[in-house]
Order: sequence, then C-alpha cells, then structure tokens
Amino acid sequence: MTTAHEEGRIIAAHGRHYVVEFPDGSQRHCFPRGKKAGAAVGDLVRIAPQGRDEGAIEAILPRRNLLFRSDETRTKQFAANVDQLLIVVAVEPTFSDDLAGRALAGAWSAGVEPLIILNKADLQAGLADARARLASVRALGVPVIELSAHDTAAVQALLVPRLAGRTTLLLGQSGMGKSTLLNALVPDADAPTRAHSAALDMGRHTTTTTRLYHLPAPGGDLIDSPGFQAFGLQHLSGEDILRGFPEFAPHIEHCRFYNCTHRHEPGCGVVAALQAGEIDAGRYALYRRILEESEAAQQRY
Repeated sequence: MTTAHEEGRIIAAHGRHYVVEFPDGSQRHCFPRGKKAGAAVGDLVRIAPQGRDEGAIEAILPRRNLLFRSDETRTKQFAANVDQLLIVVAVEPTFSDDLAGRALAGAWSAGVEPLIILNKADLQAGLADARARLASVRALGVPVIELSAHDTAAVQALLVPRLAGRTTLLLGQSGMGKSTLLNALVPDADAPTRAHSAALDMGRHTTTTTRLYHLPAPGGDLIDSPGFQAFGLQHLSGEDILRGFPEFAPHIEHCRFYNCTHRHEPGCGVVAALQAGEIDAGRYALYRRILEESEAAQQRY
C-alpha cells in the first residue's frame, strides 16, 4: 500500500518534468506543484504519489550543494548533492580556458572536488598545446587525466576507481567527446554522439536532458548534463568567488585591508603575489572578470 508521501531522488530532468527513483528501485514521473520549480538532478525530494506511476513534488530536502550557472538572461541548474566534478576538455576542437576556469571556480565555491579529462589525447598535433594550457590548473593540484574516450578499456581503467562510491557530474563544452566518454563508462547509456563541425570549430549540442546513471560495479553515480558554451557565475558573492581561487588564500593574509577586493587596494597580498609571479596571470584575469560580472549583476537588481 502506498503511503501519503514518499521520498526519492531525482535521476532525470527535462524542463519541469522529473523522474524520481525510490529506494526500492521503482520510478515515478513527477512535476512540481503549481509554478514552483527549482529541483535538480541529484536532489532528494518528498513527493505525493498520483496514480500508478506519477507524482507531485511537495518539497526538496536539504542539499549539500548545488552546481549551476547564471548570466544576465537565465539560470541553468546542473545538479545537486555532487561529490566530484569531471570537466571534459579535448585536444580538438579548441576548448575555452575561460569556461574550464569558470567550471573549476564553480566547483571549488560549492565545495566540490574537480577533475579534468583531456580527451582525444591520441591526436599528437595539438597535444602539447593543450597540455600547456592546462599547466596552471595542474599546478594547483587538479588531476588531469589524458585519454581517448574511444579506448573503452583505458577509460574504465583510469576513471572507474575515481568514480566508485561517489556522485560525479560530467560537464564539458559541446564537441569535447563527453557522450562518447559516457558510453564507455555506462555501456547501456546509448548517448547520441555526433562528430563536431570542424568548419565551426565548435561542437553540436547532443544532450538535452540531464540524467543520472548508476555505474556498473564497483558502483557510483554519473550525472550527464547538456554541453554548454557559456558559464556565468553571477550568483556568486565576492566571498564565494574567492573560494573558487584557492591559490589566493595564503596571500590574502597579507592584505592591509580586511575588505580588500584584490584589484587596486594598496598593500594587497594577492596583487603582490601576482607581480612576483606566484599567481598565474590568466587565473587572476579570470577572477577579475567573474567579480566584475557579479558586481554588475548586483547593481542591476
């Protein structure tokens, strides 16, 4: 007999349609009550069952974290209650240093551990350049795993131990081979894959739904979300943004002013470290861009 309310986990989201999975493995198609939305894949929710296989989402249970992006026009939630972020970049098409840096900042600000996959590492022509562009984040201790997503055995050997027992969000620009990687890890995922358009040097969006997959033994969960070409972080406060740049922390202690924004204030420890070459100039420029976007957003509201 069905109780008045049940608690489950959202395993798929498409617009206002959600699939909720329950501890016994059963699933229901659920909708938020009224105009309320805001649920994300990975959320634990309380639902009121309706009929045999539908339900209404009554409440989102407290989250450990939520990864999302926001810009002037929209907010896009990726996933909730995530342990690890797998950022997929590739030797080709050219990946965006800015987007990869923003994904890292978003992960660190939410207390999520990042891991970078450098896909298409079998393409020797662009490999040295891709490695050089990842040097600054590798220097921060972010693991960078080089592989070819088409080599299923290598993908499983390198990634399965890192995914076991954890909930991992898979993120990447379109065309980086994310769907091929997913298919190597979850053989029955059947994610649509398309060759990227070399003429545009940009991938084509192939994923429209965010979905959680249970990995084969030794287990773990992998959340796949649509490819993206923008990663605004306008929802982050100045403090949140600083958490996204952990290399600043030891230098902030030397700032003269407690409310230093690390841009133009005299006696700033971060600017001094930048001038001494102890902070990567590209990472610092990204910090300033994100901070200025956040400040502009706050003025609009």
